[in-house]
Amino acid sequence: MINKPQPGEYAPYAAGYIAKVPNGPVIEILEYLKQSTYNFFSRITTEQADYAYAEGKWTLKQVLGHMIDTERVFSFRVLCFSRGDKNSLPGFDQEEYVAASNFDTRAIQDLANEFKALREANIYLYSSLTDEQSLKMGVASNHPVSVRALVYMTAGHELYHLDLIKELYIK
Repeated sequence: MINKPQPGEYAPYAAGYIAKVPNGPVIEILEYLKQSTYNFFSRITTEQADYAYAEGKWTLKQVLGHMIDTERVFSFRVLCFSRGDKNSLPGFDQEEYVAASNFDTRAIQDLANEFKALREANIYLYSSLTDEQSLKMGVASNHPVSVRALVYMTAGHELYHLDLIKELYIK
């Protein structure tokens, strides 16, 4: 079982993400979120998907695309650090990633399908981690981070954006 990380296992910015994750087995939480998030985005209309709540803000399609990109980055870090990779991994500029993407030209259902497939693959990776692997540390974005913190950050980042979507996009 992957236990909740302790302060010092993640950068200060990640504390808010980790705090959003409810108590319980994180793999079960990720499984639940996989289906509920997929279902949520599958019900979004084309009009809703193309909506941005303010000038210069992302559309719902871009938010989901960002969630996919971020999960890919976090899972790559999990893979590297759980395998003992000692290389420091770079950060990424979310604004540049979204600007360089084609999320706005894709169908929302296509993005929802990609999210679900990615999450399914990551659940296999995360479920395969031993207790020892989950405690391994690496450096990403110039901050030390544990494998288990990255797993919790995956769930917390998703929950963070779902809260924003409900507050700013879908009322």
